[in-house]
Amino acid sequence: MKIWVDADACPVVNKDILCRAAERVGVLATFVANQFIRLPPSRLVKFIQVAKGFDVADNEIVLRVEEGDLVITGDIPLAAEVIEKGAVALNHRGELYTAQNIRECLNMRDFMDTLRSSGLETGGPSALTQNDRQAFANQLDKILARRQK
Repeated sequence: MKIWVDADACPVVNKDILCRAAERVGVLATFVANQFIRLPPSRLVKFIQVAKGFDVADNEIVLRVEEGDLVITGDIPLAAEVIEKGAVALNHRGELYTAQNIRECLNMRDFMDTLRSSGLETGGPSALTQNDRQAFANQLDKILARRQK
């Protein structure tokens, strides 16, 4: 198992959690972004910088991800693509995307996009809370613990 991180929008606190987890369990975590991000020096933490452009980082992750890998992303279409390849997708709030719930997530995303396109202000996502951070860390630990069994 490898961890792939859609790093352009990944909260700093989650990056720290992911780097520590990679070291703790000995799994490679690769952060993919179109701009440089600072990461701790480690043989288990890598960074791939891609060209700027729409979905370039997402496409790189889809190209490289393998069955059983874990992808960290808030991008629902990316989550759908990696689930199709047999990977696991987790968002920044600790919510697991699965084959059972991804279609509903995509439909809700498209619905909200339609509302925004029609001029309705829907607001953005709420700020990450301490509970969100804890939920993310807990879900990550569960996924990594299953890997070790």
